[in-house]
Amino acid sequence: MRRNGFTLIELMLVVIIIGALAAMVVPRFAGRGEQARVGAAKADIQANIATGLKMYEMDNGGFPTTEEGLAALLGKPSSANNWNGPYLERKAVDPWGREYKYKSPGEHRSADYDLYSLGKDGAESADDVKNWE
Repeated sequence: MRRNGFTLIELMLVVIIIGALAAMVVPRFAGRGEQARVGAAKADIQANIATGLKMYEMDNGGFPTTEEGLAALLGKPSSANNWNGPYLERKAVDPWGREYKYKSPGEHRSADYDLYSLGKDGAESADDVKNWE
C-alpha cells in the first residue's frame, strides 16, 4: 500500500534548505534599519524642514527665532507679519522619536540656522545628523 505525503527526511531536507537560505540573506539586511533612519533624518534636515523654513523666510523676511523654534512652521508666532503656513504637515520629529534641534541664528551657520538630530543615542555625539556637514 502506497501512502501520499512527505517523509520525515524530505521535510528535514526542506527545513535545512530554508535555514541555509535564511543564513545567507539575513546578515545582508542586518543594520539596514539604522541606515534608513539616518537617511530619513538627512532628508528631513536637507529637504523637508529646510523647504518649510525657506518658505517661512520668504513670507516673513527672516527665519523663526530659536525661541519660536520649528513650531513657528505649524502655527503663527507673534513675530510673523505675513505667515502663510502651515509650512510643515506635522510636528518635526526625527526617526528616533525626538524633536529636531533648531537654532537661529546658528552657531555653525550664522547666516541662517542650525538644524540637527541627536541621532540614535539622543546625545550630542558623532552619530548626530546635521545641516552644517
